Amino acid sequence: MPRVGLNQHAVVREAARLADEVGADQLTLAALANRLGVALPSLYKHVRGADALAQKLSALATAELADELTAAVAGRAGGDALRAVATAYRAYARRHPGRYPATQRVPDPTDPEHVAAGERAVGAIRATLRGYGLDGDDALDATRMLRSTLHGFVSLEAAGGFGLPRAVDASFDSLVAALDGALGSWPRREDR
Repeated sequence: MPRVGLNQHAVVREAARLADEVGADQLTLAALANRLGVALPSLYKHVRGADALAQKLSALATAELADELTAAVAGRAGGDALRAVATAYRAYARRHPGRYPATQRVPDPTDPEHVAAGERAVGAIRATLRGYGLDGDDALDATRMLRSTLHGFVSLEAAGGFGLPRAVDASFDSLVAALDGALGSWPRREDR
């Protein structure tokens, strides 16, 4: 007999909470079924398997991150927008250590909500870059630089990879200032 109130949305939400508690690598269907108090086969009524759960978790986490980045950039431009977006990105990764890695998955083209969430997240970055006069291929390259830099920082921070005595917040501030400088002096396509 199906558990009352259990649907795909509830399963994915609980998977996100569990991932934040135990880590993305420890999120399994068996652990999730146990958490929900159902037999493992019951989960297959709501998700087709581990990969389908990972995709739905990615869609959820990407939408959450997109919402936060969009709110951060609203009404801001240039360095102010960059600081707000970078801070929101880092804050999301710190608050949601289990679901943050799921934001790195490429949106499933068969899932319109996942695609839309990915587009909103990139849109927030693009809005930030417009403040630096970047568009077209320059904006694409700058988006990749910004994303890989922030992802690298938050991933190393989450793994405890910053063991030197300087405060990590100070290093993050320096990183954002360096990104601001790099974006402000971006070599335009016509200059190359």
